[in-house]
Amino acid sequence: MPAFAESVLFGALQLSFWGAVLVCAVAATVLAVRRHSPPDQAVRAPDPVFWDVFMGSAVALPAILIPTLASPWFGVVLAALGAGAGVAAYRGSPQILAWQERRRQLRLDRPVHTAAQAEHDALLARWSRYELDPASCIDYPAMTDVRLPETSAVIRAMREAEQLRAVPHQGYAPAVVRFGVALAAAERAAGIPAGITAGGR
Repeated sequence: MPAFAESVLFGALQLSFWGAVLVCAVAATVLAVRRHSPPDQAVRAPDPVFWDVFMGSAVALPAILIPTLASPWFGVVLAALGAGAGVAAYRGSPQILAWQERRRQLRLDRPVHTAAQAEHDALLARWSRYELDPASCIDYPAMTDVRLPETSAVIRAMREAEQLRAVPHQGYAPAVVRFGVALAAAERAAGIPAGITAGGR
């Protein structure tokens, strides 16, 4: 009885090990093939796909054949497990690839977002001068008069940029640019000399 129990335990461990290897190999192969097989035929490259399949097969086939030598039933179970892993990876790969693309885009957008935040801070400091400095309020009352279209446009652009700032978003940098353009237009309409606006930055 102990020999039988030991044999069952060893078989279960072997099946678990090769099953994990097989699932990982099949899932990684399917994801790699899907990544290197875009829908656009002009972009598709056959060499990476061949090597993805070759390398995946080099791991998956031994993961099925080696346990099959111990027990043919292991081969049947592992073949079914590999097929299930392949189908699951194929069906889930669009979401996984989209998630990877979003992460890649966030990494690319991070420097742009950081630069936009610095520019946004500078624009807010420039704008706050007209609200908080009594001399500027007296000299340029148009900058705080929201009835004027230019000042109203500044407020709208400032709110839009502030709303988009919290989450890294592709619309944040253009919103900061619009805020800067609206602020410059309001300063021109209020008759503020260019030297003063430059000094306030």
